[in-house]
Amino acid sequence: MRAMSDSDDGEPTVEDLIEELETLEEVVDDTDERRKVRGAMRTARELAAPKPSVFGKVVRGFDRGDIAEAFLGSVLFGIPMLVEGGTTEVGAYLSSHPAYLAGTAVATILLVVGIVYVADFQDVRVHRPFLGVVPRRLVGVLGVAVLTAVVGLTAWGRIDWADPAVALGSALVAAVPMAVGAALGDLLPG
Repeated sequence: MRAMSDSDDGEPTVEDLIEELETLEEVVDDTDERRKVRGAMRTARELAAPKPSVFGKVVRGFDRGDIAEAFLGSVLFGIPMLVEGGTTEVGAYLSSHPAYLAGTAVATILLVVGIVYVADFQDVRVHRPFLGVVPRRLVGVLGVAVLTAVVGLTAWGRIDWADPAVALGSALVAAVPMAVGAALGDLLPG
């Protein structure tokens, strides 16, 4: 039985197929068969998605290419933080105000979550999360930003690890724009 199409030309669409598969899923009583129907529905939804362009791709996983893109974005957005003296001044301030330090860290995480998962630049799918809940892309983007900030500030002599609290505050201050750059660098190229 074929469902009538809502399209103008009367031809069946992928949406018609998905509706039929949803109906089939409701009547199938075997667990294995229901799993197969759901798999067919996922495939049909992927076929219905807009095709190749920089935007609109389905983004899964987080591999070496994504790390490279995140690093590039992190460096581009973070270079000013590596050379600006204000980074250390703000880091010193944050080191003496732990609540602001924690707030800055939380705000950075929320910024990255907003860019990657909420802003809808790309259709980002969580693939094999750590501990079943922590997205690999979130950890990767934040990790690249923090590592770039720590290594960059240390290598260029902008922070002194003799005072670890100030060094941590400075690294966090530099990591904020680097995390934004890493998220955008990872997603925008596709």
